[in-house]
Amino acid sequence: MLDRKPIFDEVRQLLGRGFTAADVIALDAAIDRGLGEELPAAAVPTLGASGRALIHKWEGCARRRADGLFEAYPDPGSRDGKPWTIGWGSTGTDIGPGTVWTQAQCDARFESEIERYVRQVRTAIGDAATTPNQFNALVSFHYNTGAIAKATLTRLHREGRFAEAAAQFGKWIYNDGKVLEGLKRRREDEAKLYALT
Repeated sequence: MLDRKPIFDEVRQLLGRGFTAADVIALDAAIDRGLGEELPAAAVPTLGASGRALIHKWEGCARRRADGLFEAYPDPGSRDGKPWTIGWGSTGTDIGPGTVWTQAQCDARFESEIERYVRQVRTAIGDAATTPNQFNALVSFHYNTGAIAKATLTRLHREGRFAEAAAQFGKWIYNDGKVLEGLKRRREDEAKLYALT
């Protein structure tokens, strides 16, 4: 797999500024298109820059306090506020009211958790031909929903029915039975990335 860091570094230098999340997604997609990159069945897919940027865009690193620390908050879309969340969308039994982390803790937890989600997506899609953009979108979807093993979109992807799979993202926009605008927009972004060739 191509090491994209030198390309990103060169473009960053040419622009004379850092990248926005949209810049990262667009540049990663352009590289994919230029390479005509599709992972052979034997390749081990990994989360690329566009997938990481998409997850970070939607998970945010919310509830930063004036002292620079981050505090946990209840799920804004659920009736009972569960699960409590901190950093880049991290949840777990160790997170609840009063949990406070540094930026480094938020980043480290994301790095350790994302590898598990990547492995679970790899397992769910098996040896299905998968482009880097498709894989990135599926990891973002799974990181948010935890549903890669049971989602119809996964079965459709494995069957090579990519247009139908892309349409399935839009079905995952509910929390506690109600449509959430943020989930709608996230699923639209994931479907767009998934459909990029």
